[in-house]
Amino acid sequence: ENGVEGRAVRVGTRRSQLARIQTDSVVMMLRELYPDLHFEIVAMSTTGDKILDTALSKIGEKSLFTKELENALERNEVDLVVHSLKDLPTSLPPGFTIGAVCKRENPLDAVVFHPKNCGKTLSLLPEKSVIGTSSLRRAAQLKKKFPQLEFRDIRGNLNTRLKKLDEKEDFSAIILAAAGLKRMGWENRIGQLLAPEDCLYAVGQGALAVEVRAKDQEILTMVSALHDADTVLCCIAERAFMKRLEGGCSVPVAVNTLLKDGQLYLTGAVYSLDGSDSLKETMQTSVNYPHENEDGPNDDVQHVGITAKNVPARAQEAAENLGIELANLLLSKGAKHILSVARQLNDA
Repeated sequence: ENGVEGRAVRVGTRRSQLARIQTDSVVMMLRELYPDLHFEIVAMSTTGDKILDTALSKIGEKSLFTKELENALERNEVDLVVHSLKDLPTSLPPGFTIGAVCKRENPLDAVVFHPKNCGKTLSLLPEKSVIGTSSLRRAAQLKKKFPQLEFRDIRGNLNTRLKKLDEKEDFSAIILAAAGLKRMGWENRIGQLLAPEDCLYAVGQGALAVEVRAKDQEILTMVSALHDADTVLCCIAERAFMKRLEGGCSVPVAVNTLLKDGQLYLTGAVYSLDGSDSLKETMQTSVNYPHENEDGPNDDVQHVGITAKNVPARAQEAAENLGIELANLLLSKGAKHILSVARQLNDA
């Protein structure tokens, strides 16, 4: 049927516990859909896993957590790779595509408190309390909202960061993605969920992506069954917004999307590093299009790196245009200046 029978399908992943859990969940869905296929997981370390003494935004490499995995994909050592979508740049290397975007977990940011601050919220912490985060986006928004707090860089995988929080007195709290904590089974550590009005989230946060070779039709067709249409449309809009702004992990760009009654609402914002300067706007568009039969030469059109054959093409176009238009609106109001200053300060 899909030509994959009889061979093992090799799935690439990072070695971290969270990456393994995320990959296992994707493989489990694939096994349910294709009980006759044999899936094999291949774990490897990436540059981002190895460089732990430098802030992510300072390393300046967009594909920190993806390059080694993509090299393996290119050499046919693996057939597909599972990533957190937010780790994938908005422009993928030639020859690759995101063949599936799975149903999104809660995309919000969460505060995990030091045991001695249990039961508190950020606004109740003593003045000059130190909050750990590796994200410029989180720090910029929260500095503005909570000027009495101090924000300091913290690196390492989830296990390492929680250990640093619990075993030392350096941090009063740390900010992490709620999705990661939930997948690790540590939901009970979430002391406070940050609502979008406090902290807009990262592009693609909470969604898992399956990257494949764009020309490998068998694998592409196989994984496309995992697409969640609503998540696909939200993430296309978010990624198009980021791409048009030329944002990466070295600048604070944040979003919030909502899909309701066929309308897609996208809120996007850019911030200076200290959060004092910011631009934020919301736009909406209709994505209520029927699925047309779109076989033919352009049935593999990518939208910001995503190939979603089973999501209406016109809905994907509308989502992408929404992201571009919102970015253009912010650019017309001076976003380029805010971002270039942020970039220069960060590089300095």
